[in-house]
Amino acid sequence: MMTLKTTTAPLAKPLLDWYDRHHRDLPWRVSPPMAKRGIKADPYHVWLSEVMLQQTTVPAVKAYFLKFLARWPTVGDLAAAPSEDVMAAWAGLGYYARARNLKKCAEAVANDHSGVFPDTEDGLRALPGIGDYTAAAVAAIAFNRQAAVMDGNIERVISRLYAISTPLPAAKPLMKQKVALLTPSDRPGDFAQAMMDLGATICTPKRPACALCPFNGSCEALALHDPEHFPVKAAKKAKPVRVGAAFVAVTSDGEVLLRRRIESGLLGGMTEVPTTGWTARIDGETSADAAPFAADWQPSGTVTHVFTHFELRLSIWRVAIPGRINGDDGWWEPVTNLDAQALPTVMKKAITAAIPRAFQQSKDG
Repeated sequence: MMTLKTTTAPLAKPLLDWYDRHHRDLPWRVSPPMAKRGIKADPYHVWLSEVMLQQTTVPAVKAYFLKFLARWPTVGDLAAAPSEDVMAAWAGLGYYARARNLKKCAEAVANDHSGVFPDTEDGLRALPGIGDYTAAAVAAIAFNRQAAVMDGNIERVISRLYAISTPLPAAKPLMKQKVALLTPSDRPGDFAQAMMDLGATICTPKRPACALCPFNGSCEALALHDPEHFPVKAAKKAKPVRVGAAFVAVTSDGEVLLRRRIESGLLGGMTEVPTTGWTARIDGETSADAAPFAADWQPSGTVTHVFTHFELRLSIWRVAIPGRINGDDGWWEPVTNLDAQALPTVMKKAITAAIPRAFQQSKDG
């Protein structure tokens, strides 16, 4: 484990001074004025927000965070919740392995740690679904541990501050070393959040507001007159395109055939309309011949969805039938209740292609 220095680095002070004045007010955060009144960050809130924020924007996370907290105020409440309820509440946030790991981690904290999060990086890292970043963030923010926290915003700030020319991801170890040397012993959590805020509001990917930056007198990229060059990224490989089909069956009573995906793999445990066997590596059938039952299936266009490692193009087929067709593979759900289901975005796209006002009907009840 990396050893951190125990004195405040000179560059940390201007950043913390800036943070005290310009910090973002976020629902999971204890602001500096609150901290001065002795209010401490809740480890459950910090952990929940950090899991949600992985590869997801702050505006998208706010509503989900508040919804989860209202429904499951403590980690014990989340641990006791049915998995399908957690997956349904997560639907639309993406990267669904996070939701499965969220539930497993909550159960581990509740059952193995009496509902109390470990207060060290090593202890946190031992929990299901918690990696180096989340362990460092929770340790620093919730427990004031001098941990080196590095997310995408911090990578950008540190790469510019030191004009690190090594492309990502190879540059990550050097970046983390630099962050470790800067992280102060007295306010490590505030330092980590200040770096995040700086990257999100000042040291932005395009047109950074360098004149307002507390690091502008020390920034090597600014001295080179080329902050936007950093961080240097390796050339992206073209994403493969996969194809498949999705089948939207609707009864005259307004019910849609749904089923649950297997627990493992892409979108594991989520709800879907019947589809063909596409994966990140193989194509699925695209014709109505692969439909879940024989009927007069009609084409309803194509939807495209981009996953992390591939692009998926689904041919959408729709059929209107008088009533339910019995079968063990799924259930029939009223269109007006679709918003309550654990439908990932790609499945919402498929249903909307076949039933354009499906989710408006769900909202209207």
